Amino acid sequence: MRQLDRLDILSRKMLRGTMQGERRSKKRGQSVEFADYRSYVTGDDLRFVDWNLYMRLDKLFIRLFMEEEDLSVSIVLDTSGSMDYGEPNKLEYAKKLCAALGYIALTHHNRTSIHSVADGMIDQATGMRGRQPIPRLLEFLNRQRAVPRDAKRPGDLTSAFKTLAVANRQPGVVIVVSDFWDKGDLSEAFNYLSGDKRDSYLIHLLSPQEVDPVKGKVIGDLRLTDLEDGDVAEVSVSPALIKKYKATLQAYCNHIKDQAHRKGLAYMISETEVPFETLVLKYLRQRGLIG
Repeated sequence: MRQLDRLDILSRKMLRGTMQGERRSKKRGQSVEFADYRSYVTGDDLRFVDWNLYMRLDKLFIRLFMEEEDLSVSIVLDTSGSMDYGEPNKLEYAKKLCAALGYIALTHHNRTSIHSVADGMIDQATGMRGRQPIPRLLEFLNRQRAVPRDAKRPGDLTSAFKTLAVANRQPGVVIVVSDFWDKGDLSEAFNYLSGDKRDSYLIHLLSPQEVDPVKGKVIGDLRLTDLEDGDVAEVSVSPALIKKYKATLQAYCNHIKDQAHRKGLAYMISETEVPFETLVLKYLRQRGLIG
């Protein structure tokens, strides 16, 4: 917690908040930190005239100050069936990551909300600000479970992000933690995370067993079941097939990264075997999400 207290959520864009917080804005206001001068015009508040400067230059100037604003931070946790897989488990790893990001946002008095999504919005906790709601954040994460596989309700990130965009129109940072296993059009899904009013980060989590099926003992004649929609495939897994799988996985991840960058979204990928502290304290700082 001491290490997290020194960090803050960063935005690549200057997004205007609605309340005073702990974040410097390019907007000029009336806080305590001096920023610049401008010439006096009729109607300006005389309390902000620099009389010492007037005595030297015989001209009236108004002192401008750096205003501090809060930032809206929305954390989106994928709880679709495919997240409940791997060692370390993707969902448990993602919940810890969301807890750390939420803690950082709340301790810096940012307006914070957290949402769990699968085939749409599953659960959410909104309107949090300051340290007091931290137990509420943790309780929310503790009760999240992967949605059972259902052919009628597979994971649908497009529907989930659309619902989020409609429900949350505030400018701010959106952080999505997901494995992005989705049979829909992710390009369409990412449309709902883009725009001038949103600064979105995609954190793509994969288990070591997904990156290298041999680690998951996926070899030989197998009957595989899709964790999200129950689709079944009987396959004979050979070294040649694993090689092809790895190439296909790399192409898929590159596709997600390309689509994200096309929409102006920040993207990073990590395996759950990366120590949690390393991901938060090193990689996310390098990517500019926190600092």
